[in-house]
Amino acid sequence: MKKKISVLAVILLAVIAMAFSGSVTIKGTVTDENGHPLPGVNVVIKGTRNGTLTDQHGRYMITSVNEIRILVFSYSGYSTVEVTTGNRSTINVIMKQELKSLQEAVIVGYAAVADRSRQSHKMPASASVIGYSRQIPYGRFNRNFNTEGYAPINENGFRNVKASPLSTFSIDVDHASYSNIRRFINNGGLPPADAVRIEEMINYFRYDYPLPDDDHPFSLSTEMTVCPWNRSHYLLQVGLRGKDINKSGLPPSNIVFLIDVSGSMNSPDKLPLLKSAFGLLVNELRPQDRVAIVVYAGAAGLVLESTPGNRKEKIMCAIDKLEAGGSTAGGAGLKLAYKEAENNFIEGGNNRIILATDGDFNVGESSNGAMERLVEEERDKGVYITVLGFGMGNLKDDKMELIADKGNGNYSYIDNLREARKVLVSEFGGTLFTIARDVKFQIEFNPAKVKSYRLIGYENRLLNDEDFNDDRKDAGEMGAGHNVTALYELVPEGADETVPSVDPLRYQVDRNRFPDKKDLGREYLTIKVRYKKPDGSKSILMEKHVSGRIGDLEEASDNIRFAAAVAEFGMILEKSEYSGNSTLESSAGLARSARGTDEDGYRSELIRLINTVRSMKVFTEREKYE
Repeated sequence: MKKKISVLAVILLAVIAMAFSGSVTIKGTVTDENGHPLPGVNVVIKGTRNGTLTDQHGRYMITSVNEIRILVFSYSGYSTVEVTTGNRSTINVIMKQELKSLQEAVIVGYAAVADRSRQSHKMPASASVIGYSRQIPYGRFNRNFNTEGYAPINENGFRNVKASPLSTFSIDVDHASYSNIRRFINNGGLPPADAVRIEEMINYFRYDYPLPDDDHPFSLSTEMTVCPWNRSHYLLQVGLRGKDINKSGLPPSNIVFLIDVSGSMNSPDKLPLLKSAFGLLVNELRPQDRVAIVVYAGAAGLVLESTPGNRKEKIMCAIDKLEAGGSTAGGAGLKLAYKEAENNFIEGGNNRIILATDGDFNVGESSNGAMERLVEEERDKGVYITVLGFGMGNLKDDKMELIADKGNGNYSYIDNLREARKVLVSEFGGTLFTIARDVKFQIEFNPAKVKSYRLIGYENRLLNDEDFNDDRKDAGEMGAGHNVTALYELVPEGADETVPSVDPLRYQVDRNRFPDKKDLGREYLTIKVRYKKPDGSKSILMEKHVSGRIGDLEEASDNIRFAAAVAEFGMILEKSEYSGNSTLESSAGLARSARGTDEDGYRSELIRLINTVRSMKVFTEREKYE
């Protein structure tokens, strides 16, 4: 008997030894045609689920216990590459951009079938949306082919300091606009103007602001320089940096995944990508965290009761079983998710719903007003909501942004797995844990120094001046580790140009009279920030006076120069009347000069996007779409 056991042991050891000796590792670098590394490229062993992503330097390494015959390299906006490995251990790949012809009307997408009554709500894997055709703007396509929804943006203009010395707005930490714009460009088109929210483009990137060193949960920084697109103006950058909190130090989370499984989610860039994205988040959960899963299609249902975060296999099993089909009872899904969150509420914890959808609420309580009232009521009970947008063709950006804003949460658009990793892993604390509520800015400009000013972006976040001191007024939330950046274009006092004006007031004391104090004569402006602690009801005030010399652009920090490059690109995309001398070439050059270390490759990606737009023949920087 002992002899038989020893023989079996020898055989088992031999099998194990063969398995390990047969393991194969292949590594290499993925670049574009210009030799620039491509971070976030999906590298998969063909016919398996074994894959990896390239790092910020475009490098990858993949290992398999079986023979690797073919590697597949895929990246949005580039032609997929398949490589037969042979006996090679190092394989470097060059990927070519796949810019579809913009001279033809090529639109393939959800609901692109003539007889809509016979649609199956399925979108082919090769579906794409081209934003422009024959130099016709996005908005002129037949809306049956594309039902994406965006809130209108009325661009901020210049304000006369003597008539309007105060600028008041709520912070915005959403990033959805940038990744959505990236999706359009990678698919060979340009975004509609209302999809371009410049503040979200700027805030997509991290800046080197100092960490807070006092009792406030964030630091406040300022810098001024010459405006790159109008050298007779100044550019002001205001930055906040939230305190960093180690994941182990975060309070326990009570999370409800609210997942749209309606028919419109049946597309590779929707439910399948969503499953992979949530897999990344589930891997970050701790034993003290809990997760429930609610889904909605024709009706809403609870598919997983609140489960401890260390039971990852059970949570992922519930996610893997999800399939798309039916209509979209978004209102019912929200109500059930909030009920589940309330049933498992953790005092002092992070109680949050994470809604993942294309935003197409088309059955039941679906009006924006009803949604707004629902999330506001639950917000006041301590349950917040984060929104993740997926897909193309029927993306309801306006509705998702509204839900996140009113629900004290964030809104991100997930166009690929790399973006999912950024939002749900790298920025895990900021996405899920709030360090300050109702954060508001109010800036008072000195008429002796500044003739007029323009806030760049934040059009949907403007507040009345009196709202700043009113603690009942809702504003934006700031998460752990978040950056917030705002840019102002300033016209200096004495500049030889007209500014908007009003007639002199008959019954008002001259409240703009410059105080007779020498120290105030050097100040350009005063910045005030109000915020509440996560569990507080009374706001706390921060204040900073800004003065000093305005340096040349070449002397300015990477912070303000890179933010200016992003703003310049955004103004070009939205055809801003205030873009001055902006060009795609100058935007790319400014971004390149301020790229810095760029460990994650995000700044390099912006430069690639700008250059991609430059290569689009239908795009002319000064052209007006009429």
